[in-house]
Amino acid sequence: MKVPLTELDSRMDRFRARMDTRKPGWKIAAITGKVPLYYFTGTMQDGLLLIPQGGDAVFWVRQSFERADEESLFPDLRKMRSYRDIAAAMGALPKEAYLETEQVPVAQLQRMQKHLPFTDVRSVDAEISAVRSIKSPYEIALMERAGKIHRHVLEDLVPGMLTEVIDEVTFACDLYSVMVREGHQGIIRFGMFNEMLLGQIGFGTSSIRPICVDTPGGVSGLHPSVPQMGCREKKLKKGDLVVIDIGCGVNGYQTDKTLSYMFGKQIPDYAIREHERCVEIQDRLAAQLKPGAIPSEIYRNIIADLEHEFLKNFMGSGNHRCKFLGHGNGLWNDETPVMCEGLA
Repeated sequence: MKVPLTELDSRMDRFRARMDTRKPGWKIAAITGKVPLYYFTGTMQDGLLLIPQGGDAVFWVRQSFERADEESLFPDLRKMRSYRDIAAAMGALPKEAYLETEQVPVAQLQRMQKHLPFTDVRSVDAEISAVRSIKSPYEIALMERAGKIHRHVLEDLVPGMLTEVIDEVTFACDLYSVMVREGHQGIIRFGMFNEMLLGQIGFGTSSIRPICVDTPGGVSGLHPSVPQMGCREKKLKKGDLVVIDIGCGVNGYQTDKTLSYMFGKQIPDYAIREHERCVEIQDRLAAQLKPGAIPSEIYRNIIADLEHEFLKNFMGSGNHRCKFLGHGNGLWNDETPVMCEGLA
């Protein structure tokens, strides 16, 4: 299904309006990251999207132009072999350019600068993130589809998939297969070039093994080189806590959901009490999520009401504790806004 032209036009209009407001006098933006390219053009083909302040945007496609033409309703697609083709066709370009400085490798920037005069490079990442953070009805509908799949699998199907002595990797493979059959796109994307198939799956103490991601849980992983999917040696036994923190995506748009299960035993009363406390915190946070609210203020309001003893194991444990209370979702699973200190 192609991204509608009305959707692409709206995104471009909102981006231009934000740039006019936040970066007055801007001359050109150059976008090359595959997810932002998809957001603005409806295709992930390799290329460079040029958005001049006073003219129509052009998506220069290197590979594959044929597929971009087939997939995208973007009005101006042009074929290129290298940045040299852009320089020859576009004529004079400004030295000042807004690029995704968190996405563009230095080597790629140098190749770009060999043919394009972008010597005064400025960051456009925050402006793109802000535009993407406001979801259209089209985007919300896709996220709702992902959320329905997510809920059905984790709440209706997973309890019947947990069996004694199954290992984490086998369960992860079974879960992935079910997710894809139910409609999951098969991959989860994050910012900074990160992708994974599902997320974190842990039995017992595996679920609190520290990892390199800012998350309250963890995972043992297959190997230090593959800290994902689970551990082949970790087998499920009665009384184990099972933590599943995974994403689900439909047509690029993703939801993020974590559920805990107690296998083969009753959940202890103290655990139920702590869970209910977390639900109450979540509800208080959700009640403050209104247009114009400042994420860092919401974060401080919530944290200020929690006693020191509770905070020791809230959103993680020890030195492995989350620095946020929630985050946005969309084409990335870690979009703005983020409920954390310092985010205006």
